[in-house]
Amino acid sequence: MTVRFGLLGAGRIGKVHAKAVTSNPQAKLVAVADAFEQAARDLATAHGCEIRSIDDIEKATDIDAVIICTPTDTHADLIERFARAGKAIFCEKPIDLDVERVRQCLNVVQETGATLMVGFNRRFDPHFAAVRKAIDDGAIGDVEMVTITSRDPGAPPAEYITRSGGIFRDMTIHDFDMARFLLGEEPVAVTAHAAVLVDKKIGELGDYDSVSVILSTASGKQCVISNSRRATYGYDQRIEVHGSKGMVSAENQRPVSIEVANGSGYTRPPLHDFFMTRYTEAYANEIAAFIDAIAKGSTAAPGGDDGLKALALADAALRSVKEGRTITL
Repeated sequence: MTVRFGLLGAGRIGKVHAKAVTSNPQAKLVAVADAFEQAARDLATAHGCEIRSIDDIEKATDIDAVIICTPTDTHADLIERFARAGKAIFCEKPIDLDVERVRQCLNVVQETGATLMVGFNRRFDPHFAAVRKAIDDGAIGDVEMVTITSRDPGAPPAEYITRSGGIFRDMTIHDFDMARFLLGEEPVAVTAHAAVLVDKKIGELGDYDSVSVILSTASGKQCVISNSRRATYGYDQRIEVHGSKGMVSAENQRPVSIEVANGSGYTRPPLHDFFMTRYTEAYANEIAAFIDAIAKGSTAAPGGDDGLKALALADAALRSVKEGRTITL
C-alpha cells in the first residue's frame, strides 16, 4: 500500500521529513500546510505536492496520515484533531511542555484508537540501533553504565529559546529517550547540573546551555548525559554502553570517513554540521517504521507513552537543578 501524507509545518524539520517521505516508494506527499505562505510554496515546489490549509488536510479523503512539525505549543491540539479525524499521526517531540496536557492528549489517542508515533529519530540511526542490537545479542553482558554525549554546533536564536521549553525539554529529551532505549530499565532518580557558558542571553531568558545529568535505575544502572549548545568542531553525537562482559560504542560520524597520515600527523574530515545531515538515514528509517505500523495496523514505536516518560525525566532534571538535589521518580 501507499500511505498518503499531509505535512503540517514547512520549516527546518518539516523539510527533513518531506525528503524522507518523498524518498520512500511506499509513501506519497500529498499536501503541505504552513502559516508562512512562502515556506509552504517552496516546499511544495521542491516535492511536487499541493498547498492546503490544516482544516482541508483534516477533512481530506486523499490523505491517510499527517506529520506534525509545527511549534510545540500546537502539537497536542493537532494530535487530538487528527486522531478524531481518523488519520495516523506522526508528531515531532515533545507532545507538549506540560505532562498533564500530554496525558489528556494520550487519552484522546486511546479513545479514538489512533496510530501515534513520536519523533525520537535517534532510535533509528543505524549506528545507535547496532549498539542496541549488540546489547540484545548479549555481546557485552548485562548493561551497567551508559554514557551519552550530545553537543550542538551552536546555540539557537532567542526566539527559539522562548518557545522550546528549555534545554531539558528540547535537547536533552532526545538523550532521555536514548537512555531508556539502552538501559532496558526505567530511571527512578535524576540528578542534574546546569550552567550558562555559551551565550548569556540564554540565561537571561531563563534557560541553560550546558548541562550534565545522571540517571539511575532501581537495580543501580546509571546513565550519564553531557549536553552543550556549543561544539566548535561540529555536531557531536556519541554513545557508549559498558556491561558486565564488555563495552560497545558508537562514535561520531563524518560525511566522508577517511584518515590522512603524513608528516604533519593524522587528520580526518570534520563532523557533520548538524542533525539534518547526521541523521538522514535515521529520519528515513523512522518514516519507514511509521508506514510499516500503519500498513500492519500495529502499535507505532516510539509512541505517546515514550514521549510522556521522556518529558517526565526532563521535568525532573529541571527540578533537580532548581532545587539542588536528586529527584526521585
